[in-house]
Amino acid sequence: MNINDFTVGELTAAINKIPRRWGRIGELGIFSNRPLATRDVVIEEQSSGLALLPDHEWGGEGTKAGASTRRTLSFRIKQTVHEDFLHPSDVMGIRAFGQDAGMSSVNDGIALKLQRMRAKHDQTLEWKRFSAIKGVVTDGAGTVLYDLYQHFGVTQAGVDFTLGTSTTNIRAKCEAVVNQIEDNLMGDTMTGVRVFVSPEFWHKLVAHPAVVDYIKNTPSARAFMQSSFNEIEVFGVVFEQYRASVNGQRFIAANEGHAIPVGTTDTFATYFAPADFNETVNTVALPFYAKTWPQEGDRGYVLHTQSNSLPLCHQPAALVKVFTSN
Repeated sequence: MNINDFTVGELTAAINKIPRRWGRIGELGIFSNRPLATRDVVIEEQSSGLALLPDHEWGGEGTKAGASTRRTLSFRIKQTVHEDFLHPSDVMGIRAFGQDAGMSSVNDGIALKLQRMRAKHDQTLEWKRFSAIKGVVTDGAGTVLYDLYQHFGVTQAGVDFTLGTSTTNIRAKCEAVVNQIEDNLMGDTMTGVRVFVSPEFWHKLVAHPAVVDYIKNTPSARAFMQSSFNEIEVFGVVFEQYRASVNGQRFIAANEGHAIPVGTTDTFATYFAPADFNETVNTVALPFYAKTWPQEGDRGYVLHTQSNSLPLCHQPAALVKVFTSN
């Protein structure tokens, strides 16, 4: 990363070019990015149920369409700011990274710190996105931003796989998950279902007799047995072991998991708000911003970064919590 000057434009362009460290959720592309020019998200929900139409005699009067129900839901994007400080002593007398000769510059020091700051923003975004998958959006401190079930007025669905019982009908459990999701996509489409599960749930799942028997009779059995055991398809549902944690705080609780539709067009989105700089007022947001200013007496620089995001699931009734009670 080469920084030519310390303007917000150069620094913001630089931090957005840093390779992303979003983790698995970002890698799968579940959430589409939707930059805004404001800090408010307004979603319009329209429900007009389907009905079976009766036949009638030619020329007779047909049925009349009923009025559809519409409502708007509002969300406010909060700010996520992270700052650091570069002192001249941080680069003074320090050899440039990866070089046999030559000293580090202030640009080098800023670039290195921006990379570390961007990594923290990426990890925070991964956390927030996964919390939206669970239906309760939280920030990096665990503070609840929005309980999507309460906000949309729906109830969280759950399926107990009872993996400790050898006779459990795993196929029926998978069908219950798929049916719950399909019935609540509200006009959206999907290409499949993926379930992110804890290591505890995962180990019980792959050892269950019904799953072992299923794996033995699939063409992918050998590939699965030779893999790193992180992903498996069972009765049309993809289960993935998701071990992510930050500072000991796990993304998924023990013996639990979270099922979502994949391949949707409008179910998951991450909304971004512009930074509160003079030059970014009423502009379309970028995922990340960076800015510096000299410390008093020109003794170093303050490094300021922002990533003002709000991941949402527009159909929280289609989110299914899985767990095993034994």
